[in-house]
Amino acid sequence: MIIEPRMRGFICLTTHPTGCEQNVKTQVNYVKSKGSINGPKKVLVIGASTGFGLASRITSAFGAGAATIGVSFEKPPADGKTASPGWYNTAAFHKLAAAEGLYAKSINGDAFSNEIKEKVIELIKNDLGKIDAIIYSVASPVRTHPVTGVTHRSVLKPIGQAFTNKTVDFHTGIVSDITIQPSTEEDIINTVAVMGGEDWSMWIEALKKAGVLAQNVLTVSYSYIGPALTEPVYRRGTIGRAKDDLEATAFKITDSLKDLDGKAYVSVNKALVTQASSAIPVIPLYISLLYKVMKEAGIHEGCIEQIQRLYSERLYTGKQIPIDEKGRIRIDDWEMREDIQSKVSKLWEQATTETLPQIGDLRGYRSDFLSLFGFGLEGIDYNADVNENVVIPGLV
Repeated sequence: MIIEPRMRGFICLTTHPTGCEQNVKTQVNYVKSKGSINGPKKVLVIGASTGFGLASRITSAFGAGAATIGVSFEKPPADGKTASPGWYNTAAFHKLAAAEGLYAKSINGDAFSNEIKEKVIELIKNDLGKIDAIIYSVASPVRTHPVTGVTHRSVLKPIGQAFTNKTVDFHTGIVSDITIQPSTEEDIINTVAVMGGEDWSMWIEALKKAGVLAQNVLTVSYSYIGPALTEPVYRRGTIGRAKDDLEATAFKITDSLKDLDGKAYVSVNKALVTQASSAIPVIPLYISLLYKVMKEAGIHEGCIEQIQRLYSERLYTGKQIPIDEKGRIRIDDWEMREDIQSKVSKLWEQATTETLPQIGDLRGYRSDFLSLFGFGLEGIDYNADVNENVVIPGLV
């Protein structure tokens, strides 16, 4: 079938399998171009099919030569409909890993469930014995608690009072004001239940109890802080409460891994175009301005550049891992540079529908968004007939 992008609001309803494969190849080639990393050899990536999770799996495999198990929850192709991007990304990863003789298996299902945890543990025992790194990169808006059975839904809202600021519709380029009403206490509880650290902790507890964690095991989860501009709706809002919980969980996990000399860290990463960030008011405008400034400074990074740098310059240097005063790894250091933030703040004041094409990088934002779904990539014939029914080799 010939596949074209079909949009509904902040979601693309179609995905191009060849484009997704090209995307993964580009990331693999980047990691290989940076040379080998003396990193982990048996890695579990929870949330492995897109964004930072996929970049972590690629860096582990093609940078450090690691055997990888990936967990994700993706929609397969069916009845002339395309799969979700993560399905095609995972298929491409397996294909490229097999070509280089790298072990790669994946499990498709709800990472929050006990069933998937048990399935992963069985696979580790049968194939790898013990693992030395766990990357936790789950980005779901909904979680059904495996013990209570309650389904929690996260929300992005300020706490205490309404928040009004600029935003942009990245499809049309129209800049407008938006007001987000404050959260309830229930909103906060639900958001922490979905995006906080409880499930990460449950994974590590289950893996440790099963005896599949190696000595000196390392586990990392990802977070974001962002600038003062987005603080009221992000870091000091409901999501921020969840991130605070995630970061506190790292210390608890480290305590639980003392007998293995294991460590848990939260890495604070850079703002990037993702399906999730595109739906957050204010963030697309901030990112379009940030991209412009960072590209002009020659320090712009995508997911793969961020994670390759995280592995090679933070996690696996043979030295003590550098952390901030709250115990976090800061790979958002270039984004949060004073000169970068000062320029973004000035541009923010100038941002209107008329000025944004000149002062921002909305074109780059749109390009990155489309590429998440395999569209707009060079070297792909989008008029060609493609097979949407792609099978993931190595899917357990």
